[in-house]
Amino acid sequence: MSLHPFVTVTELRQGLASGEYSAVELTQYFLNEIRRQQPTSNAFITVDEQGSLNAAAAADAQIAEGQAGALTGIPMAHKDVFCTNNVLTTCGSRMLENFVAPYDATVVHNLQSAGMVCLGKTNMDEFAMGSSNENSAFGPVANPWHAKHVPGGSSGGSAAAVGSGQIPVATGTDTGGSIRQPAAFCGITGLKPTYGRVSRYGMVAFASSLDQGGLFAHTAQDIALVLGSMAGFDAKDSTSAQRQDNWLEEIAQLGIPQTPTNLKIGLPAEYFQAMSDTQQLDDVRQTLENLGHTCVEVALPNTQMAIPAYYVVAGAEASTNLSRYDGVRFGHRCENPQSLEDLYQRSRSEGFGEEVKRRILTGTYALSVGYFDAYYLQAQKIRRLISDDFSNVFGQVDLLLTPTAPGPAFAAGALKQDPVAMYQQDKFTVPASLAGLPALSMPCGFKQGLPLGAQLIGPAYREDLVLGLA
Repeated sequence: MSLHPFVTVTELRQGLASGEYSAVELTQYFLNEIRRQQPTSNAFITVDEQGSLNAAAAADAQIAEGQAGALTGIPMAHKDVFCTNNVLTTCGSRMLENFVAPYDATVVHNLQSAGMVCLGKTNMDEFAMGSSNENSAFGPVANPWHAKHVPGGSSGGSAAAVGSGQIPVATGTDTGGSIRQPAAFCGITGLKPTYGRVSRYGMVAFASSLDQGGLFAHTAQDIALVLGSMAGFDAKDSTSAQRQDNWLEEIAQLGIPQTPTNLKIGLPAEYFQAMSDTQQLDDVRQTLENLGHTCVEVALPNTQMAIPAYYVVAGAEASTNLSRYDGVRFGHRCENPQSLEDLYQRSRSEGFGEEVKRRILTGTYALSVGYFDAYYLQAQKIRRLISDDFSNVFGQVDLLLTPTAPGPAFAAGALKQDPVAMYQQDKFTVPASLAGLPALSMPCGFKQGLPLGAQLIGPAYREDLVLGLA
């Protein structure tokens, strides 16, 4: 069998339902694609060949018995930050290179229960810290459009796997842009849901007040379909939102809810002024106006403070979350420690990569006595101001349209020695993360042969609006 590289979940559903191919044949097809492309793309850390074929056989049995759901037999992959029972969960780090979780993350459990077939775990920046997927202990990932460029980070493996046709849909996590920026760089669609929409139980923590699970696919329709099974309240996650949104449950049968044809769409001046070339976004704006929507300029005055505030808050939370990896309770343990201090020091030095160490150190500094008020407290106040900016704007408009990233994917190694320049790659994605809002990146054209992304940001829990417009 052969499929086009941009095959959608919707098309695969039809093929399975009509008997054009079985779930096992479909799974084998994508396993072959992964095997063929892995030497150049390095998008996967672990491929679970036997486990996925067993799951596909079970899906075929369900289909034969007439008990199939909307996603039964659809192949997918998980970012290697979600715990998977009996399968490695490394977080792209030497610290966890041998860790096998004894349970499934809620996201994994939900999609498994929906009948999806997980083929493996995708590569990522170590502990989800990075914007290029060059920080993985298992090597960098290549951009599917140009192998000498980065796929974005931290969910670069998932984005590259979908963008290159190795898998039709994959999970990711987004702390400050880690789904949206790779989606833009790889020419696909990526959604960061509202904070609390998707359970964080079993998702290895980087920054607990910012981390949110989401999805990559070729279309907004595919993302909506999978989100319907992935999202929902989880009592195991104290930050999980307890909501009844009927549209989420109805997507499998009815598709994305119809979007009003006269939306008011805000164009934040601060985002567009930071772009040297807005041609592709101007085309998106023109398309939206042709569809009957109105675009107006709006202001988000505290946007320029988002990056410094984010890296203080995220670093501080990383410092506390990663303190558990001490060679005693979790993770890598050094050989023959001479003392407890030596055990801590060498286990962490050997287990963590440079970028993770940098963020732990800056986060610990921001939380230390004498600096807590000057850095961490100030960053939290700025976070509130940024959140208020969005609240004010959403009193005037329905959605926001912005660039996703400052430009197309940069060359591998170009920013590796300049952390501050690397952090600036997230300047258009971080504000929505600080405010906990749903945001999506969708393809909007090319520059120098590389894809570009446009970002849509919506009010809290209005993924239906964001997906519908996309």
